[in-house]
Amino acid sequence: MDLLQTSTRRKVLFAGLYLSEGAPIGFIWWALPTKLRMEGYPVDEITKFTSILVLPWVFKFLWSPLVDTIQSRRWTLRSWILLMQFMMGVTLLPLFFFNFARDLSLLAPFLFVHAIAAATQDASIDALAISAVPADERGSVNGWMQVGMISGRSLLGGGALILENMFGQQAVLVVLIMVIWFSSVLLLLMKHPDALIRPEQKIRERLRHFREQLRHVSRSRSTWFGLLFAGIGGAAYEAVGAVAGPFMIDRGISSHDVGIFFAIPSVLGMLAGALAGGFLSDKLGRRQSVAIFLILFVSVICALAGLDALVGESGRNWIVALLAILYICIGLFTAASYALFMDITDPRIGATQFSAFMGATNGCESWSSFAVGRLISGYNYAGAFLIMGAFSLASLPVLRAMKGTVTRPNI
Repeated sequence: MDLLQTSTRRKVLFAGLYLSEGAPIGFIWWALPTKLRMEGYPVDEITKFTSILVLPWVFKFLWSPLVDTIQSRRWTLRSWILLMQFMMGVTLLPLFFFNFARDLSLLAPFLFVHAIAAATQDASIDALAISAVPADERGSVNGWMQVGMISGRSLLGGGALILENMFGQQAVLVVLIMVIWFSSVLLLLMKHPDALIRPEQKIRERLRHFREQLRHVSRSRSTWFGLLFAGIGGAAYEAVGAVAGPFMIDRGISSHDVGIFFAIPSVLGMLAGALAGGFLSDKLGRRQSVAIFLILFVSVICALAGLDALVGESGRNWIVALLAILYICIGLFTAASYALFMDITDPRIGATQFSAFMGATNGCESWSSFAVGRLISGYNYAGAFLIMGAFSLASLPVLRAMKGTVTRPNI
């Protein structure tokens, strides 16, 4: 069975691959911050730690050229993905012998190496999607990719908190490794298209072609506008998401209820939003959809900040409701914006160029996570959320400036 042969099979394949991307992110960025806060770690220390773990995703474009250039009939994009998934699982094995909260300094190197392998896997999967998915399917396929990503985050984010309470930390690690290696099975069911196999060339010739393609891409306005938008567009929701667990804990919501929120309402909201956002972006156009969805999530964050400033802990039920709505808007925005970045990516250097866009979005997550922790110390949660909302709104002129620069890659 060739999972690249039909539209439905492509959705299944990339949803499964993105499941292996979302699982470690959910554990590291959702479950771990909540666990550390419960152990008494300060919010600014938690956000500092998570912002460091994001760095491989930010800078993966630096080594993504290896993925673009080191390909042959025997070593394809599938080979890259399988190797990275193997490394992701292996680097988690030492974590069976340590306690996350007590031995964080010992675990940090393993988590960082794991993040490097995961980021390289992401670059390889995205390069495969850009090359193999027709342009008019990218919105809907991105929606299903987000379904896989979100499901992985849910299972090892909020689900990890619940699972650990029931079965312990080691059970969580077993599930995490199994989820990562599950998508390797899907890759073995995929026939790598001959059209995507690079011709046999000497390394010097490959590098020369890569430089020529990179030079062409670097002269495109869409590349630079895309990088700028990726770096600031999602600042507001990235900031709120980075402290959502600690925020709810500080507003009197139990860790069990936080786990339930991350496992069910946030996930269902993002799933519905991603599918709708991908579909609507195919129908309404990328930039228009992205602008609408950005304004929506900023509006919800402003409402959340206002509610928290007015009623604080007594409005915990409304806080949870607004956070659930926010995650719907996040799903809408991510599916549409990622499809936009794919549209302006040249598939000949797909791993490198799209990694740069994704690196910028992860850079946005890193700096906004760091910034919101500092802002909370000075302005409380409400003030910090409003300030980060202003950063996202400031990206709208950049999105508007991209008009007329988006091109369809020739596959």
